[in-house]
Amino acid sequence: MKTLLDTSVKGKKIYVGLSGGVDSAVTAALLQKEGALITGVFIKGWYPPGMPCTWSEDRRDAMRVAAHLRIPFLTLDASEEYRTGVIEYLLREYKAGRTPNPDIMCNREVKFGAFHTFAKELGADFIATGHYARIDHLNKEPRLLRGIDSEKDQSYFLWAIPKKALHDTLFPLGGIHKSEVRSYAESFKLPNARKKDSQGICFLGNISVEEFLAQEFGSETGSAYDLEGVEVGEHSGALLSTIGQRIALSDAPPGPWYVIAKDVEKNRLTVAHSPRIKTASRIMLSETNWFSEPVVQKTYAAQYRYHGLEVEGTLTAANQYYEPSNGMEEGAASGQSLVLYDEDECIGGGIIV
Repeated sequence: MKTLLDTSVKGKKIYVGLSGGVDSAVTAALLQKEGALITGVFIKGWYPPGMPCTWSEDRRDAMRVAAHLRIPFLTLDASEEYRTGVIEYLLREYKAGRTPNPDIMCNREVKFGAFHTFAKELGADFIATGHYARIDHLNKEPRLLRGIDSEKDQSYFLWAIPKKALHDTLFPLGGIHKSEVRSYAESFKLPNARKKDSQGICFLGNISVEEFLAQEFGSETGSAYDLEGVEVGEHSGALLSTIGQRIALSDAPPGPWYVIAKDVEKNRLTVAHSPRIKTASRIMLSETNWFSEPVVQKTYAAQYRYHGLEVEGTLTAANQYYEPSNGMEEGAASGQSLVLYDEDECIGGGIIV
């Protein structure tokens, strides 16, 4: 088996976040194969009352993996961190008309916050997860890099994690492709080798954000207008919509229709046939987090949506503004994340204001 890390883990005490899925299971098996002393940890989150959730089944699958690998198994109750750091953030942002990214906050507050603290307090040398990203530990300061599988690369979701956690984190899957992970799972005879990948976001499992928001806020019919201000149809609630989203409108001319802007107070949407509408020439950032200190006037690539269009530009004004060199042709939603790259290195990012 090829070595997937740039640092030796033989004899190291590593706590692996076992979600019940195949990625985290293969992560644990690969590290064990390289001689690490593995403890599996299932992170219990907060789950919407009255809505179906698979967490008990996921925990059972995680326990089966731990039993198969003959490693200790623990459960970390991080429900309070989920509720305050992710759920309340999500609802607060939608109420304000912004477009939040709960997976990014889940990583910051839970997986590389509560879990990292929990593991270190119990004497772990490292934590590890099944994320498709890489960390270069060869220098004094670790660098976060894209995963080599461009279709699965998750570095975008990791820009906000504490820099101190980067020192103590391993991503064994970042150097391989998803197809190889399934092969590894079969070769290790893991009990969940053929389990389907989860399609839900971090804390809701298979429940969609739309279902959750509809339960919290309800739905309220409102009007949708085109870029000329002409009413073209009705929607089920501005609070439930995000910028750039393809949306189904009732009593509207043939689409597709995409959300270009929204007014939560008036329950009004502005829509167009394409999400590619040229937008701001300068983007203000908040809550910035830098793994590598940005260089003044250096050109950095930026993503402002997962697997979205990439632009090039520079940082100005104490790294609080990003100026795209040639503008942006796709709506950049307030509340989303702008993540900067220097070739394959993720240097950090911020929340779009």
